[in-house]
Amino acid sequence: MTIFMHATLPGISTSQYDTLDTALRDLPGDTFAGCLAHVCVPSGQGIEVFDLWESEEAMDKFGTVMMPVAERLGLAMAPDRPQVTEVYNYWLPGPE
Repeated sequence: MTIFMHATLPGISTSQYDTLDTALRDLPGDTFAGCLAHVCVPSGQGIEVFDLWESEEAMDKFGTVMMPVAERLGLAMAPDRPQVTEVYNYWLPGPE
């Protein structure tokens, strides 16, 4: 089941986000397997992350890879689980 995920990361700057993103992209393998779309939006409090995932299991698997990297970088992640909503329908523009 496809899901939409929203996470609020207070106190995380765009620079810190970029550092984490680069570290994750440098890992071997397909770190982002199952992620269909990703958007990061800066807010007055930190950053907001919105993802479209193939499944909640794919999102959770990513979390097991991402969290140790974030901790190693000294980034405080939100203590609450991200908000997850079942997707009824989605499409991405582009050639068919």
